[in-house]
Amino acid sequence: MCSVHESETGPDGDTWLAITHEEPPISAAYSWAVQPDCGAVVLFSGTARDHSAGRPDVSLLAYEAYEERLIERFEGLVVEIRAQWPEVRRVVVMHRVGEVPIGESTVIVVASSPHRDVAFEAARYGIDRLKATAPVWKREVWSEGESWGLDAREIEDLGVPAPGGSR
Repeated sequence: MCSVHESETGPDGDTWLAITHEEPPISAAYSWAVQPDCGAVVLFSGTARDHSAGRPDVSLLAYEAYEERLIERFEGLVVEIRAQWPEVRRVVVMHRVGEVPIGESTVIVVASSPHRDVAFEAARYGIDRLKATAPVWKREVWSEGESWGLDAREIEDLGVPAPGGSR
């Protein structure tokens, strides 16, 4: 895995967190999340698309992150997920930084659990909260120029402190 950072529990525990400069390892993340006691694995993959509002010909995306704080945010997100859905078994949260060609994955969130409803809810919550709480910014390149994404927003605090006590 070409990660910049990885949680201490890594792929050997029940949480896999990473920042990567390459496409996230979708197949490996899915396989790692499969467990004998789980009947469901839900994997969300956000991919770079060729358009955005008012920009029909986006040719490249680039992501920057406050990397020193991003894994901490991912840890807090997993704490929130596990507090709401204690049945969740394994969780993967990975985000790519740097240039991302159209069609490649930029972010993945995976949740496994004994039942599908929990896995779906946890994965959906995970990507929605990641988008709201992670210090990650997107730059778009299109035929008429380039600029930071049109969806600038304030970064929200997580509802529970991450391990280590800071939010």
